Amino acid sequence: MAFDFLVPVEDKVLAHCELLPVQAIGKNTYIHTVKDGLPVLANATVAILGVKESRNAFEKKLEKLNVSAIRLEFYKLLLGNWNATIVDLGDIEEGESVDDTYFVVKEIVAGLLEENIIPIILGATQDITYPAYRAFDGIKDMINLVAVDSRFDFGIDDELISSHSYMSKIITDKPNNLFNFSNIGYQSYFNAQEEVDLMERLFFDAYRLGEIANDLSLAEPALRNAHMVSLDARAIKASEISSSANFSPNGFTGREICAIARYAGISDKVAVFGIYEMENNVQSQQLIAQIIWYFIEGINYRIIESPHSKTDDFTKYTVPSDAEDLIFYKSLLTQRWWVEVPSIFTSHTKANTPALLPCTEQDYLDACNQNIPERWFKAYKKGFN
Repeated sequence: MAFDFLVPVEDKVLAHCELLPVQAIGKNTYIHTVKDGLPVLANATVAILGVKESRNAFEKKLEKLNVSAIRLEFYKLLLGNWNATIVDLGDIEEGESVDDTYFVVKEIVAGLLEENIIPIILGATQDITYPAYRAFDGIKDMINLVAVDSRFDFGIDDELISSHSYMSKIITDKPNNLFNFSNIGYQSYFNAQEEVDLMERLFFDAYRLGEIANDLSLAEPALRNAHMVSLDARAIKASEISSSANFSPNGFTGREICAIARYAGISDKVAVFGIYEMENNVQSQQLIAQIIWYFIEGINYRIIESPHSKTDDFTKYTVPSDAEDLIFYKSLLTQRWWVEVPSIFTSHTKANTPALLPCTEQDYLDACNQNIPERWFKAYKKGFN
């Protein structure tokens, strides 16, 4: 059983929890301890999981990720008006080989997915996204992955899997369960033009840092459609998180990255949330703790709604166009928008209903002006491939 490989939370963290006020998260979390063993997973909403594996780091790590320090900062925060049950499973240490660590991550994440528990992975390096993605094998086909990252992480062709090339592995590895990949926050000078072209050829979505910073709500439809979110801390600007050379002067602010994490939490599809590439400094640990807080906050505002299930709660708009009519739905409850995509193969949907693609009101307004929304066009093309 892979759960046997989990290392309990350090005693110093537990000692710190004793001093916290009653409303603190640390007082309301079921923690894996040496004394009591693993917490009961029944009724858990989210499970915190540290992964200290860093041997495949592109920039070699000089020290192990201090997950305990992140826990200390997170446990200090006060609960929101939540009904979520939080468990902390402790850490996965480095295995004999990197593949051993990957196997344990995959098995534990798969076990949590089967129990409908959302793992929050605190990983030293972003290549941990790969075993977390493989955890869906046999549980769900056709995964939508969103990376909040300044790079696409396709890497060099023959490179072994690393934190800069794990996406190539995900795209090429069999069984190929990746349906869509969206990047939020890429910075052009970190990505070769060939990588940008590849994103276009595969009909994947990419949003530049400037686009999202100007209008954070652009990230919402991509995250609403995601089953898995991988957040690279290097997408955050250096002044907000770390002065280490691995971070860039440009990036998301603390407020923006927390808003993105909240959107990820609100999405009723997101089943795995991972934060990677953090540094061992107080500023980084505090920000990561707040990102986790906002993600859990989002989960508490989840509303499961679909235009196909309850049509009374939706307004349907039909926009005639030269090619074919575009059908939009607007939720009267949440003001969110969807558009029908007729061509996506039926294994991705129930029966023969057209697939519903999350979109924005601006997409609807563009369609009214006879401009086909790009996200609709990409999904339409993908369905025919």
